[in-house]
Amino acid sequence: MRTRFLLGTLCALSAFFVTAPANADGLVENVNGITLDADGKVIRFNAILIGKDGKVTELLTKKDKLPPKLDFRHDGKGATMLPGLIDAHGHVMGLGFQLLTLDLSGTNSLAEAQAAIREYAAKNPDRRWIIGRGWNQEKWGLGRFPTAADLDVAVGDRPVWLERVDGHAGWANSFAMEIAGVTAASKSPPGGRIEMAGGKPTGIFVDAASELVGKFVPVPKPAERDIALGEAQKKLLSQGITAIADMGTSLEDWQSYRRAGDGGWLSIRIFGYAGGIENMVAIAGPRPTPWLYDDKLRLGGVKLYLDGALGSRGAWLKKPYADAPGQTGLQFLASAEIRNLMVRASMDGFQTAIHAIGDAANAEVIGAIEELSETYKDDRRWRIEHVQIVDPIDLQKLGKHGIISSMQPVHQTSDRIMAEARLGRERLKGAYAWQSIAKAGGNLAFGSDVPVESADPFAGLATAMTREDAAGQPFGGWRPEERVSREQALAGFTTGAAFAAFAEGKVGSLTPGHHADFILINVDPLLASPAELRKAVVSETWVGGRPAYQSSAATAAQNIKDGERR
Repeated sequence: MRTRFLLGTLCALSAFFVTAPANADGLVENVNGITLDADGKVIRFNAILIGKDGKVTELLTKKDKLPPKLDFRHDGKGATMLPGLIDAHGHVMGLGFQLLTLDLSGTNSLAEAQAAIREYAAKNPDRRWIIGRGWNQEKWGLGRFPTAADLDVAVGDRPVWLERVDGHAGWANSFAMEIAGVTAASKSPPGGRIEMAGGKPTGIFVDAASELVGKFVPVPKPAERDIALGEAQKKLLSQGITAIADMGTSLEDWQSYRRAGDGGWLSIRIFGYAGGIENMVAIAGPRPTPWLYDDKLRLGGVKLYLDGALGSRGAWLKKPYADAPGQTGLQFLASAEIRNLMVRASMDGFQTAIHAIGDAANAEVIGAIEELSETYKDDRRWRIEHVQIVDPIDLQKLGKHGIISSMQPVHQTSDRIMAEARLGRERLKGAYAWQSIAKAGGNLAFGSDVPVESADPFAGLATAMTREDAAGQPFGGWRPEERVSREQALAGFTTGAAFAAFAEGKVGSLTPGHHADFILINVDPLLASPAELRKAVVSETWVGGRPAYQSSAATAAQNIKDGERR
């Protein structure tokens, strides 16, 4: 199956490839080119020269003369050219497996979910377990977590295990709990919670408790992992994403990336952040790996978790939840533990990226960074992932010590109503505070958290600029003072995301010396309305001066043009 996928991809692009020979000097012309320089200044151009090494050699305007000798010329047909967009926080293999398993992210009610589960099970009678993700009780308007009984009526003769949309809770049917040996006597582990009702487990397992059932789910085989990686790459390239920070890379994930690189089919750039110290050591050993496969792969950091998510009430808060007065969330690591792990990584030169959503978690990480910065005074670029709820008294601190606020704009629109219910409006003054962080001198890097959200970067750009959802709600934006400018939004998905991964000298900009990673789209993000931007269509995606994706419409047009030539 993997071979068929690779052959199909190569055949689809073969006609396109002949216009851009390997190791050639080339020109892509007739474009509305936009890029940012190191200072965030907009540079506009009409053509781009690409060297034999696949890097940008020069940006040209209509006033400039074209070089007399070129190995290839490609007509951009007036499309807007942007640097390849970078997702500063995603999960590559999570996306791949989402594309191969049951996806409930499109369901709008429990009944819809049950129907989808029932249909999927019927279409896959040979699968020992029914696995998937994407359920969201808040989106369903359920007013509670779903239960094992809710799953049993859909599928009761096979174990079912479904991750919540944010990956911070799992939903099991009775069969799965029986296999896992979960009973009324089972205890919640540290950093996790078994939801109980009437003294019995309901079928919901939050954060660390998910492993009680998850460890019994069949492990994907290497060939299945490779298929998932292929599907993830295809999806990301079609959305204009040429690089992604992979948060939580496992040894098995890394082996898939290496197989793709060795086999010559690693198409996107992956900035790996190991899932914990153990994976960091297993993958990279005593220091970060070098850049591999022409800068397409590197393990340079480690991802640590300090708390859970708002949706499952696992985010660690300073005060109890407004809709659950007895709960303040989950603190996964004690103060000494998080500092020890940060020191362990820093001693060997690894960048730390710490998941923190609640205001207590963010305050804890900021405090740890302030302390460790006294010892590690060089350029560490400490990363905080999500930075969703921050006490206003802590916001200014995010502009110090080179902290990267790695945030996902689409979380703001997806979570708005739920966040108000969880905390109340008065406690949201420091929530999703992009502009406040920027004004404090903080470094913003934007992403999607795919597959928690769609990786679509144009939805992220539109949200960052408006703080409105796809329906334009709320009108004028939710806490509109936290909107960022169009240029700031674009930087978040290009130069800012590259800087966050120590890759600013390689990608994120189309200025000379950077890899010629770019996309051609049908709108100008600095001029288009938010609605137009959300509907942006990627016609071509190039990585390293070579085409990596072409839309079906563009392929058809190219075939017609080739036919006319013949």
